[in-house]
Amino acid sequence: MNWILLIIGGLCEVGFAFCLGKAKDAAGNEMYGWYAGFLVMLCLSMGLLIKATQTLPIGTAYAVWTGIGAIGTVLVGILVFKEPVTFLRLLFLLTLIGSIIGLKAVSH
Repeated sequence: MNWILLIIGGLCEVGFAFCLGKAKDAAGNEMYGWYAGFLVMLCLSMGLLIKATQTLPIGTAYAVWTGIGAIGTVLVGILVFKEPVTFLRLLFLLTLIGSIIGLKAVSH
């Protein structure tokens, strides 16, 4: 169950990065709305990480949580914010995914 909470927490990390990206291009009340979304996602993400680390090893949990956030944020950057797609970016993204799967596989 805590692995599921950790994955959701990582996705919330992607959510707060997305909100930051949207706030950058917004003005007025819309900007404050995106910052409010950032704070909500940040609190959810941290809360779920805290809950998951009650039973999962902290090193593995933190690495998986940040990895999910990093992978998701890169994908959001590419798909939503039209950031460049290069061979090396995709190669290192796949390397990160492999590392996360490996950490999960060797953790109990």
